[in-house]
Amino acid sequence: MTKIFCDIADIKLIKKFNKKKLVKGFTTNPSLMRKAGAKDYKSYSKRILKITNKPVSCEVFADDEKNMVRQGIMINRWGKNVYVKVPVTNSRGKFMGNVINELNKKKIKLNITAVYNAKQTKNILNKINKKTKVIISIFAGRMADAGKDPIPEFKNSLKLAKKFKNVEILWASTREPYNYLQAKKMNCHIITVPPSIIEKIEKFGRTFQKLTTDTVKTFLIDSKKSKFKI
Repeated sequence: MTKIFCDIADIKLIKKFNKKKLVKGFTTNPSLMRKAGAKDYKSYSKRILKITNKPVSCEVFADDEKNMVRQGIMINRWGKNVYVKVPVTNSRGKFMGNVINELNKKKIKLNITAVYNAKQTKNILNKINKKTKVIISIFAGRMADAGKDPIPEFKNSLKLAKKFKNVEILWASTREPYNYLQAKKMNCHIITVPPSIIEKIEKFGRTFQKLTTDTVKTFLIDSKKSKFKI
């Protein structure tokens, strides 16, 4: 079963989507936090963690190993349901294996983000134990945006992770509702989805005939509103 996480940092939307049984957790990042209007990263994150008991990923934003570890330890203290989100590399492309290993040894739940291939997945797995929970977030949408097929990287990563019962592979940067069915078909553990796409997933099941008539009705309504004449 592929779990659906909601990719959002907006407090109002988190309150709304936390009530949905379909939503099993939340993922955030500094960009989403900024978009939501967060001024104080710590206090804003704690507000989110008070709303829900479901898993919430909060990301470090340091770019060096020492401060990533320091921030990771601090974030871990914010709540029992928090996952510390760590990028697979820093901005200079250096693999953050030491950070992953250091935090993992401290039994801190991790979400390794910005992963793009199975080789990176293998490198991560070499740095962790087989007990502490780890999510590996593979950016399918951004990969596809660059003209690359994400499916082989997921299949290979899922195969590598089979030996680790504590590891979950997450489909990130979701672009459309159909991505959920793609992730589900591969038995991907998690897919993180924006609120608008979750609402579309909830409407799955309409027939082709219903889709056709709904589309034609939309065109008809818009043409009438525009008072088009030929």
